[in-house]
Amino acid sequence: MPLNKIASYILIGFSYIGGWLWMDYESSISNPTIFDKPVTIEIEKGENLKQITDKLVAQNVKIKPFWFKILAKRNGANKKIKSGEYELTKGVTAKEILALFVQGKVKQHAITFPEGWNFKEIRHELDANPYIEHTLQTMPFEVMLTKLEISQHHPEGLFFPDTYFFEKHTTDVAILKRAYRKMQVILAKEWQNKAENLPLTTPYQALILASIIEKETAAPVERTQIAGVFSRRLQQNMMLQTDPTVIYGMGEMYRGDIKTADLQNPTPYNTYTFKGLPPTPIAMAGREAIHAALHPDTSDTLFFVAKGDGTHVFSTTLDAHNAAVEIYQRHKNEVAQ
Repeated sequence: MPLNKIASYILIGFSYIGGWLWMDYESSISNPTIFDKPVTIEIEKGENLKQITDKLVAQNVKIKPFWFKILAKRNGANKKIKSGEYELTKGVTAKEILALFVQGKVKQHAITFPEGWNFKEIRHELDANPYIEHTLQTMPFEVMLTKLEISQHHPEGLFFPDTYFFEKHTTDVAILKRAYRKMQVILAKEWQNKAENLPLTTPYQALILASIIEKETAAPVERTQIAGVFSRRLQQNMMLQTDPTVIYGMGEMYRGDIKTADLQNPTPYNTYTFKGLPPTPIAMAGREAIHAALHPDTSDTLFFVAKGDGTHVFSTTLDAHNAAVEIYQRHKNEVAQ
């Protein structure tokens, strides 16, 4: 066979092989690699491309290791991969996986602090979250607040209730700092636009009152009414006489009901034994409660009693209030029996 024909056959063979390899490469980086539930991959700092590829294979991600490495090295992506935890979803391709790693689009976890929670509940939620790096467990308040760079002496009410998204290994300090900064921003904005002639002289006092409002009513439409009652009581030098502060002061002693002895126990939070606000907030207040504290209604009500359905009856006189108490407390007792 002439040499020129042999050379032609060799070239055709190489062309065929080259075409096949290129098609195999293209399909390997463009076809889906996950066909079922999402896969979570964590890339540690300092891991090389081989280690990352091995992790993907170990998690049954359907990549072709050789082509995945070629893909990563073609444009230098192997030197741009960022550490972190990644969630790979159904249908994702090798090309998309590598893009995630380069862009650092790590998996986001969430933690929620609801309105009305106290700091003990926040701390428990943080400590129980397996994706958070715990640095504050059992730490005394004074030390913790110093670490958080907060000048207040008590953490209660200082953190804004919200859902916070974070990467795995984020510290509890980082999350609390975010919640604190958000509260400071919102409180400052609300304080700047407050109503006139309020019995409050500082944003912190507004936060204290807002926390009481948050605990007193579950009905949004009542917040300004509750705020109005407490504002007028403060202006008239009356005791607030609000049960949530008593409960907060009782701490672990609270078992679901308040006895006469509890109302007479002069804790720093028992607003049945002193006039004015308690020394700190008693819970996390949401923006609506803060707004209500700074925009109380302008009626002349001074009393309210729970109806048992989450709402209240508001009264302007003690006689009217006592009559409402008689109606709704008697109804409550009859239901209990």
